[in-house]
Amino acid sequence: MDKLNFTDITLSGFVEMNKYRYLYFSFMFTVYILIIASNATIVYLIWRHKDLHEPMYIFIAALLFNSVIYSTTVYPKLMSDFLSKKQTISYSACLFQFFMFYSVGCSEFLLLAAMAYDRYVSICKPLRYPTIMRKTTVSILLVMSWFLSACHITVQVILSFQTKLCRFHFTGIFCNNAMYTLQCVRPRALTVFGVIALIDLVLLPMLFTVFTYTKIFTICQRSGKAFRRKAFETCLPHLLVLISFACLMVYDVTVARVESNLPKTARFIMTLQIVLYHPLFNPIIYGLKMKEISKHLKRLFCRDKM
Repeated sequence: MDKLNFTDITLSGFVEMNKYRYLYFSFMFTVYILIIASNATIVYLIWRHKDLHEPMYIFIAALLFNSVIYSTTVYPKLMSDFLSKKQTISYSACLFQFFMFYSVGCSEFLLLAAMAYDRYVSICKPLRYPTIMRKTTVSILLVMSWFLSACHITVQVILSFQTKLCRFHFTGIFCNNAMYTLQCVRPRALTVFGVIALIDLVLLPMLFTVFTYTKIFTICQRSGKAFRRKAFETCLPHLLVLISFACLMVYDVTVARVESNLPKTARFIMTLQIVLYHPLFNPIIYGLKMKEISKHLKRLFCRDKM
């Protein structure tokens, strides 16, 4: 087990490293800085302004914080690999990256479900909103979103750590689901827990979120035009983020399971897309579509003119 813990895994999914390593590094470094800056700016605004100290904005801050952690799990190692002659990672470090990538990623579905519940109470039961969505309730929902996700992925990591490896390289650039191809035989328990995690962390929160917003829009159809517009403006960004992240997870599973006859360059580009779009998508959507956040962003960047 100790030997396995320090086994080096070769990441063989990189393309034309000798020719483009500095271009890859410069591009990823620029994107990483943009991710940190854009997400941190909106989190700062939510923390700084008291009118944004509401459950909806606190959940948004949690999502943006997730984007930073999600990116930091992958980008520094990627940039290091671009500048290295050999692209390797120890098996224990690979499992840790797998744990962080999926526990933070899956918690996003739970956070979006919590946001859907918050919007439902705010729009459909406004008089009871202050008593239902108290600070304690928001704190519990936040902690449970991260805790439940971490617990599910921890089980998979422990089972993977105890599984014998027959291969020590895979066609990938970071440790995602493709890591399972290293195993001689995938244990049945690992498959079962993988299905349980998929249901608990992805499918059920998605169904709850879609059902909740469907109910909100159904109720809004009976209300006035101004009320419908306000509900639509607050719910649309959350739905766009849900669709974006759901597509990302499907894409991740597809790339990880795709047959090895896929051209290496195509696989490299597809895998990069998993970590490129979504961390930048969240701050753009919430910064542009959420009126209160957009207002504070304009004040922040136009302070001198004002």
